[in-house]
Amino acid sequence: MARRPVKLSQAFAKRPLWNPYLRLSKPSSAASRLVDSVVRQPVRVLVVDDEQVIRQFVRTGLRYEGFEVHEAADGREALRIAAHLKPDVVVLDVMMPGTDGHEVCLRLRGRSDLGIIMLTAKDELRDRVEGLELGADDYLVKPFHFEELLSRIHALLRRLNRPQAGALAFGPLALDEARHEASMNGRALDLTPREYDLLHFLLRHPQQVFSRQVILDRVWGPDFYGTEANVNVCIAGLRAKLGPEGRDLVQTVRGVGFRLSQ
Repeated sequence: MARRPVKLSQAFAKRPLWNPYLRLSKPSSAASRLVDSVVRQPVRVLVVDDEQVIRQFVRTGLRYEGFEVHEAADGREALRIAAHLKPDVVVLDVMMPGTDGHEVCLRLRGRSDLGIIMLTAKDELRDRVEGLELGADDYLVKPFHFEELLSRIHALLRRLNRPQAGALAFGPLALDEARHEASMNGRALDLTPREYDLLHFLLRHPQQVFSRQVILDRVWGPDFYGTEANVNVCIAGLRAKLGPEGRDLVQTVRGVGFRLSQ
């Protein structure tokens, strides 16, 4: 039976970057002496669907919202990836060839801290009940808008008692994820959305050096068609807004890239 296409809503592209976080990473003793920061790992989402357009649609939106996204094209691949990835949320299609979504859900349900949202092309009570009885946390009927999926993931994380936003700090720099605000020595920074995203990325990884290409992939996204010059321009803009007291925190490592360091 032919499936209806997902409504590829572009509304998420206009949303501010929201960054859900779960596990706290304990910094090394050296980093602890240099950095007054909370470094967290993003929520891991595994998207399982045999339709590439749906995986790409969900991946693009969730990455923009700050999630770490992995993909599987069938049930067997999903089980293999989940075994070593340990995702926090699985977005799982029901109708797949071979190992279908119901079987995958049943085999993943051994983890009580795992959230599962199932996707189905059939809006039938029997299908929803079967999935929920196998351990799914929620159901979403295709076609769907990205905003609805995102809202259900947020709700699922709340039910799992996962903190979804917090504050990051590095010396005089501070960033409030919930308010989507950044400051330097208490002075509010008037950043563009891309400058905010770049600062957020650097604050999550203090002392680490990143090449321009890595920054381009992580901040602009793998589907962005630009050059490393975009990174240079954004770095220059961020340094200018940090002012004389903060511009040196964003350091250039010659021949390699950039890092946030004191």
